[in-house]
Amino acid sequence: MKQTINALLSRLRMKQLQLLIALDEHKSMHKAASALSMTQSAASKVLHELEDMFDTPLFERSKTGMIPNQFGHSVIRHARLLVTDLGALCQDIADIRSGKGGRLAIGTIMGAVPDVVVPILNWLHTRQPNLAIEVVEDTSRRMLTLLDDGHLDLVIGRASVALDTGKYLYQPLRDEPVSVVVGYSHPAMPDENLSLRHLKDHRWLVYPKHMPMHTLLEREMDSAGMTMPSNQISTASSFVTIAILQRSNDIVALLPTDVADFFARHKMLRILPIELTSKYQTFGIVTRKGGATSPAADQFIQLLRDRNMVH
Repeated sequence: MKQTINALLSRLRMKQLQLLIALDEHKSMHKAASALSMTQSAASKVLHELEDMFDTPLFERSKTGMIPNQFGHSVIRHARLLVTDLGALCQDIADIRSGKGGRLAIGTIMGAVPDVVVPILNWLHTRQPNLAIEVVEDTSRRMLTLLDDGHLDLVIGRASVALDTGKYLYQPLRDEPVSVVVGYSHPAMPDENLSLRHLKDHRWLVYPKHMPMHTLLEREMDSAGMTMPSNQISTASSFVTIAILQRSNDIVALLPTDVADFFARHKMLRILPIELTSKYQTFGIVTRKGGATSPAADQFIQLLRDRNMVH
């Protein structure tokens, strides 16, 4: 590479970073330039400067537009992080001046919502009413991507699903027990000696193959001498899971026990008395290694540790 880090930083400008992001979003030099109120020739010059800095092309021209190559993807990802961090800095300064309290973006797996996330959110809201909080509920893998891109301050989930776990700091919080559930209108089943084999005629609602809960169900099926059903419905959405179970008398699923308890109390699900043999999954706090966290994120993390940390 032509530039040392100091030389690169001395030449890098915010407009260049914004152009990279705009090109990634619009796939067109003309549209990207228009979005940034630049002429197309000026935008082309900025891109040429960037490619000269990194001593490599960053985009490929195709019928569908300008597509970032592997170098471009890397530079764009870091450009988004820099722009997000600078935006957060400006927002933090404005919030401090106005007394609004700042912003906190949290990603969480479904199983951590009822008894881990919600109590802390309520506590923070009463003590910091001007703190703006965004909560994203999704799979760990998808949320780690949002964390990488700077859209989340922290994730409550699993770092083990990442392709490169070395990028993250992981602090385990608690185990995640799992229950077998059916819709509330499902006919009653015997409480004694109930096992997965009694559900052989049911249709299963399962998690996608890349998720730990899918692997857990496969192990349980194998232990019971069963195979995964071919007519399964696959979803990672808690809303879809609950909605389908409520409307069916022959579909069964796995849910984190804390979530299942919540919906069972509201008479939306029934928890079947089936004891699973697999070891419980553990989830924890995931942050970017080497990344600075905001005061609000630090406080949230400390509250998580104090109330939930695995010993």
